[in-house]
Amino acid sequence: MEKQITWTVAAISEFAKAKAISAKQAFNYLSRFKGMDFLQKHYGAEHLLSFDDTVDDLTAICLKNGGQIQ
Repeated sequence: MEKQITWTVAAISEFAKAKAISAKQAFNYLSRFKGMDFLQKHYGAEHLLSFDDTVDDLTAICLKNGGQIQ
């Protein structure tokens, strides 16, 4: 569980960096548009990918759920 939490925090940070927003804004955005749910549900596969791929996946999931950040 600790590794999953550490990886999730890193994924949020990478998403924030890629989208030029703060980590807090990234967490709130990902929570609102189902990105956090996606990370939790698909951790088993996502943690094996690069963070670039994870950011792309999160972007697609959030856009699908009403988010506007591309």
